[in-house]
Amino acid sequence: MLQRRPIFPNVIEINHQAGQILGSNVYLIFDGDEWILIDIGYEDTVDEIIELIRELDFPLSRCKTLIATHADVDHVQGLAKAKQVLRTSVTTHPKAVEPLKNGDRWFTFACIPPQDIDLAMPPVEVEHTVEEGDKLRVGDLEIEVWFTPGHTNCQLSFRLGDLLFSGDNIFRDGSVGAIDAHHGSDLPRFIRSLERIRRSNVQWLLPSHGPYFRKDDRLLDDTIARLQQYQHMADFGTCAVDWPLLDQWEKELAEGWRPE
Repeated sequence: MLQRRPIFPNVIEINHQAGQILGSNVYLIFDGDEWILIDIGYEDTVDEIIELIRELDFPLSRCKTLIATHADVDHVQGLAKAKQVLRTSVTTHPKAVEPLKNGDRWFTFACIPPQDIDLAMPPVEVEHTVEEGDKLRVGDLEIEVWFTPGHTNCQLSFRLGDLLFSGDNIFRDGSVGAIDAHHGSDLPRFIRSLERIRRSNVQWLLPSHGPYFRKDDRLLDDTIARLQQYQHMADFGTCAVDWPLLDQWEKELAEGWRPE
Protein backbone atom coordinates (compact mmCIF):
# COMPACT_ATOMS: atom_id res chain seq x y z
CA MET A 1 0.00 0.00 0.00
CA LEU A 2 1.30 3.43 -0.90
CA GLN A 3 1.21 6.24 1.61
CA ARG A 4 -1.58 8.66 0.81
CA ARG A 5 -0.49 12.26 0.25
CA PRO A 6 -3.67 14.36 0.49
CA ILE A 7 -3.32 18.04 -0.39
CA PHE A 8 -6.24 18.78 1.95
CA PRO A 9 -8.25 16.53 4.25
CA ASN A 10 -10.26 14.07 2.11
CA VAL A 11 -8.68 15.34 -1.14
CA ILE A 12 -5.92 13.67 -3.18
CA GLU A 13 -4.70 15.18 -6.46
CA ILE A 14 -3.39 12.36 -8.63
CA ASN A 15 -0.48 14.25 -10.26
CA HIS A 16 0.63 15.43 -6.81
CA GLN A 17 0.32 11.90 -5.43
CA ALA A 18 2.31 10.46 -8.34
CA GLY A 19 4.97 13.17 -8.18
CA GLN A 20 4.72 13.79 -11.93
CA ILE A 21 2.39 15.32 -14.47
CA LEU A 22 0.04 12.71 -15.91
CA GLY A 23 -2.21 15.23 -17.65
CA SER A 24 -5.01 17.45 -16.40
CA ASN A 25 -5.58 17.55 -12.66
CA VAL A 26 -7.53 14.57 -11.34
CA TYR A 27 -9.04 15.02 -7.89
CA LEU A 28 -10.03 12.07 -5.73
CA ILE A 29 -12.43 13.09 -2.96
CA PHE A 30 -13.03 10.44 -0.35
CA ASP A 31 -14.68 9.73 2.98
CA GLY A 32 -14.10 6.30 4.42
CA ASP A 33 -14.07 3.82 1.54
CA GLU A 34 -16.36 5.86 -0.71
CA TRP A 35 -14.78 8.11 -3.33
CA ILE A 36 -15.30 10.05 -6.55
CA LEU A 37 -13.03 11.43 -9.23
CA ILE A 38 -13.29 14.93 -10.63
CA ASP A 39 -12.06 14.57 -14.22
CA ILE A 40 -10.03 11.62 -15.50
CA GLY A 41 -7.87 13.06 -18.28
CA TYR A 42 -6.55 11.23 -21.32
CA GLU A 43 -7.30 7.61 -22.11
CA ASP A 44 -3.64 6.55 -22.15
CA THR A 45 -3.18 7.41 -18.45
CA VAL A 46 -6.35 5.69 -17.18
CA ASP A 47 -4.62 2.39 -16.34
CA GLU A 48 -1.86 4.17 -14.46
CA ILE A 49 -4.32 6.31 -12.50
CA ILE A 50 -6.53 3.38 -11.55
CA GLU A 51 -3.54 1.28 -10.50
CA LEU A 52 -2.34 4.17 -8.34
CA ILE A 53 -5.77 4.41 -6.71
CA ARG A 54 -5.67 0.66 -6.05
CA GLU A 55 -2.24 0.98 -4.45
CA LEU A 56 -3.60 3.74 -2.22
CA ASP A 57 -6.01 1.09 -0.86
CA PHE A 58 -9.23 2.58 -2.22
CA PRO A 59 -11.73 -0.18 -3.11
CA LEU A 60 -12.35 0.19 -6.83
CA SER A 61 -15.94 -0.95 -6.35
CA ARG A 62 -16.63 2.05 -4.10
CA CYS A 63 -16.15 4.72 -6.78
CA LYS A 64 -19.47 6.51 -6.56
CA THR A 65 -19.18 8.35 -9.90
CA LEU A 66 -16.79 9.94 -12.38
CA ILE A 67 -17.38 13.67 -12.70
CA ALA A 68 -16.60 15.70 -15.81
CA THR A 69 -16.11 19.40 -15.05
CA HIS A 70 -16.75 20.03 -18.77
CA ALA A 71 -16.48 18.22 -22.08
CA ASP A 72 -12.97 19.10 -23.32
CA VAL A 73 -10.97 16.10 -24.54
CA ASP A 74 -8.08 16.61 -22.11
CA HIS A 75 -10.53 16.13 -19.24
CA VAL A 76 -12.79 13.40 -20.58
CA GLN A 77 -11.08 11.24 -23.20
CA GLY A 78 -10.54 8.50 -20.62
CA LEU A 79 -14.11 8.48 -19.28
CA ALA A 80 -15.40 5.51 -21.30
CA LYS A 81 -12.44 3.32 -20.36
CA ALA A 82 -12.44 4.32 -16.67
CA LYS A 83 -16.20 3.81 -16.44
CA GLN A 84 -15.88 0.30 -17.85
CA VAL A 85 -13.02 -0.68 -15.53
CA LEU A 86 -14.59 0.79 -12.40
CA ARG A 87 -18.17 -0.17 -13.31
CA THR A 88 -19.42 3.19 -12.19
CA SER A 89 -21.41 6.13 -13.57
CA VAL A 90 -20.62 9.46 -15.22
CA THR A 91 -21.86 12.79 -13.90
CA THR A 92 -21.72 16.14 -15.69
CA HIS A 93 -23.71 19.22 -16.71
CA PRO A 94 -26.70 18.64 -19.05
CA LYS A 95 -25.03 20.61 -21.86
CA ALA A 96 -22.09 18.19 -21.86
CA VAL A 97 -24.27 15.11 -22.32
CA GLU A 98 -24.65 15.16 -26.10
CA PRO A 99 -20.97 15.90 -26.91
CA LEU A 100 -19.93 13.03 -24.63
CA LYS A 101 -22.60 10.64 -25.89
CA ASN A 102 -21.70 11.36 -29.52
CA GLY A 103 -17.93 11.57 -29.05
CA ASP A 104 -18.07 15.02 -30.65
CA ARG A 105 -14.46 15.64 -31.71
CA TRP A 106 -15.04 19.29 -32.69
CA PHE A 107 -16.85 20.51 -29.60
CA THR A 108 -14.41 18.68 -27.31
CA PHE A 109 -11.30 20.10 -29.06
CA ALA A 110 -10.22 16.58 -30.03
CA CYS A 111 -9.92 17.69 -33.66
CA ILE A 112 -8.22 21.01 -34.50
CA PRO A 113 -6.66 20.54 -37.96
CA PRO A 114 -4.71 23.85 -38.09
CA GLN A 115 -2.82 22.75 -34.97
CA ASP A 116 -2.44 19.12 -36.11
CA ILE A 117 -4.61 17.94 -33.21
CA ASP A 118 -6.37 14.73 -34.17
CA LEU A 119 -7.42 12.70 -31.13
CA ALA A 120 -9.94 9.95 -30.57
CA MET A 121 -12.94 10.89 -28.47
CA PRO A 122 -14.60 7.65 -27.29
CA PRO A 123 -18.33 8.20 -26.76
CA VAL A 124 -19.65 7.64 -23.27
CA GLU A 125 -23.14 7.56 -21.79
CA VAL A 126 -23.91 9.96 -18.94
CA GLU A 127 -26.05 8.57 -16.11
CA HIS A 128 -26.35 11.67 -13.92
CA THR A 129 -26.55 15.40 -14.60
CA VAL A 130 -26.05 18.18 -12.08
CA GLU A 131 -26.79 21.87 -12.19
CA GLU A 132 -26.34 24.98 -10.07
CA GLY A 133 -27.13 24.40 -6.41
CA ASP A 134 -27.21 20.61 -6.53
CA LYS A 135 -25.41 18.68 -3.81
CA LEU A 136 -23.22 15.61 -4.16
CA ARG A 137 -22.50 13.34 -1.22
CA VAL A 138 -19.38 11.28 -0.67
CA GLY A 139 -19.67 9.47 2.63
CA ASP A 140 -20.55 12.24 5.07
CA LEU A 141 -19.08 14.99 2.85
CA GLU A 142 -21.38 17.37 1.01
CA ILE A 143 -20.13 18.97 -2.21
CA GLU A 144 -21.98 21.98 -3.65
CA VAL A 145 -22.31 22.27 -7.43
CA TRP A 146 -21.59 25.65 -9.03
CA PHE A 147 -22.42 26.35 -12.67
CA THR A 148 -19.60 28.61 -13.89
CA PRO A 149 -19.93 28.97 -17.68
CA GLY A 150 -17.64 31.05 -19.83
CA HIS A 151 -14.76 28.82 -20.85
CA THR A 152 -17.43 26.46 -22.16
CA ASN A 153 -21.20 26.42 -21.88
CA CYS A 154 -21.03 23.41 -19.53
CA GLN A 155 -18.24 24.35 -17.09
CA LEU A 156 -18.90 23.18 -13.54
CA SER A 157 -17.09 23.99 -10.32
CA PHE A 158 -17.49 22.21 -6.99
CA ARG A 159 -17.28 23.63 -3.48
CA LEU A 160 -16.17 21.56 -0.52
CA GLY A 161 -15.94 23.73 2.58
CA ASP A 162 -13.40 26.47 1.84
CA LEU A 163 -12.11 24.66 -1.26
CA LEU A 164 -13.35 25.31 -4.80
CA PHE A 165 -12.56 22.80 -7.53
CA SER A 166 -12.61 25.57 -10.08
CA GLY A 167 -12.19 23.84 -13.44
CA ASP A 168 -10.68 25.94 -16.22
CA ASN A 169 -11.91 29.25 -14.82
CA ILE A 170 -8.53 30.57 -13.68
CA PHE A 171 -5.00 29.30 -13.07
CA ARG A 172 -2.28 30.44 -10.70
CA ASP A 173 -0.67 32.73 -13.29
CA GLY A 174 -3.95 34.49 -14.07
CA SER A 175 -4.51 32.56 -17.30
CA VAL A 176 -7.96 31.21 -18.09
CA GLY A 177 -9.31 28.31 -20.12
CA ALA A 178 -9.28 28.72 -23.90
CA ILE A 179 -11.83 31.17 -25.28
CA ASP A 180 -13.36 29.85 -28.48
CA ALA A 181 -16.92 30.37 -29.63
CA HIS A 182 -17.31 26.99 -31.30
CA HIS A 183 -17.16 25.13 -28.03
CA GLY A 184 -19.42 27.45 -26.14
CA SER A 185 -17.17 30.21 -24.80
CA ASP A 186 -18.97 33.34 -23.66
CA LEU A 187 -17.03 36.34 -22.37
CA PRO A 188 -19.79 38.07 -20.36
CA ARG A 189 -20.66 34.78 -18.62
CA PHE A 190 -16.96 34.06 -18.06
CA ILE A 191 -16.60 37.42 -16.31
CA ARG A 192 -19.65 36.75 -14.15
CA SER A 193 -18.25 33.36 -13.15
CA LEU A 194 -14.94 34.94 -12.14
CA GLU A 195 -16.75 37.70 -10.27
CA ARG A 196 -18.67 35.05 -8.36
CA ILE A 197 -15.43 33.35 -7.36
CA ARG A 198 -14.00 36.75 -6.40
CA ARG A 199 -17.00 37.52 -4.15
CA SER A 200 -17.00 34.12 -2.49
CA ASN A 201 -15.35 33.30 0.81
CA VAL A 202 -13.58 30.21 -0.49
CA GLN A 203 -9.93 30.14 0.55
CA TRP A 204 -8.34 27.80 -1.98
CA LEU A 205 -8.77 27.28 -5.72
CA LEU A 206 -8.09 23.81 -7.10
CA PRO A 207 -7.97 24.27 -10.89
CA SER A 208 -8.10 21.70 -13.66
CA HIS A 209 -4.50 22.41 -14.69
CA GLY A 210 -1.41 23.37 -12.75
CA PRO A 211 -0.89 23.89 -9.03
CA TYR A 212 -3.64 24.66 -6.57
CA PHE A 213 -3.35 28.08 -4.94
CA ARG A 214 -4.81 30.35 -2.30
CA LYS A 215 -7.55 32.60 -3.69
CA ASP A 216 -5.96 35.91 -4.61
CA ASP A 217 -8.46 38.73 -5.10
CA ARG A 218 -5.89 40.95 -6.83
CA LEU A 219 -5.16 38.20 -9.35
CA LEU A 220 -8.88 37.73 -9.98
CA ASP A 221 -9.36 41.49 -10.38
CA ASP A 222 -6.60 41.65 -13.00
CA THR A 223 -8.01 38.67 -14.89
CA ILE A 224 -11.55 40.06 -14.82
CA ALA A 225 -10.30 43.42 -16.12
CA ARG A 226 -8.47 41.68 -18.98
CA LEU A 227 -11.56 39.72 -20.00
CA GLN A 228 -13.68 42.87 -19.77
CA GLN A 229 -11.30 44.46 -22.26
CA TYR A 230 -11.50 41.40 -24.53
CA GLN A 231 -15.24 41.97 -24.88
CA HIS A 232 -14.54 45.06 -26.93
CA MET A 233 -11.67 43.85 -29.10
CA ALA A 234 -11.70 42.15 -32.49
CA ASP A 235 -9.09 39.66 -31.22
CA PHE A 236 -11.94 37.55 -29.87
CA GLY A 237 -14.20 37.68 -32.91
CA THR A 238 -17.64 36.28 -32.21
CA CYS A 239 -16.89 36.14 -28.47
CA ALA A 240 -16.63 39.94 -28.33
CA VAL A 241 -19.81 41.90 -27.63
CA ASP A 242 -18.80 44.90 -29.77
CA TRP A 243 -15.84 46.61 -31.45
CA PRO A 244 -15.65 50.29 -30.43
CA LEU A 245 -12.88 50.95 -32.96
CA LEU A 246 -15.37 50.58 -35.82
CA ASP A 247 -17.75 53.02 -34.14
CA GLN A 248 -14.89 55.50 -33.78
CA TRP A 249 -13.87 54.99 -37.41
CA GLU A 250 -17.42 55.63 -38.60
CA LYS A 251 -17.37 58.92 -36.73
CA GLU A 252 -13.98 59.84 -38.18
CA LEU A 253 -15.21 59.07 -41.71
CA ALA A 254 -18.28 61.26 -41.20
CA GLU A 255 -16.08 64.12 -39.95
CA GLY A 256 -13.49 63.66 -42.67
CA TRP A 257 -10.73 63.18 -40.09
CA ARG A 258 -7.43 61.69 -41.17
CA PRO A 259 -4.42 60.73 -39.05
CA GLU A 260 -1.46 63.06 -39.32
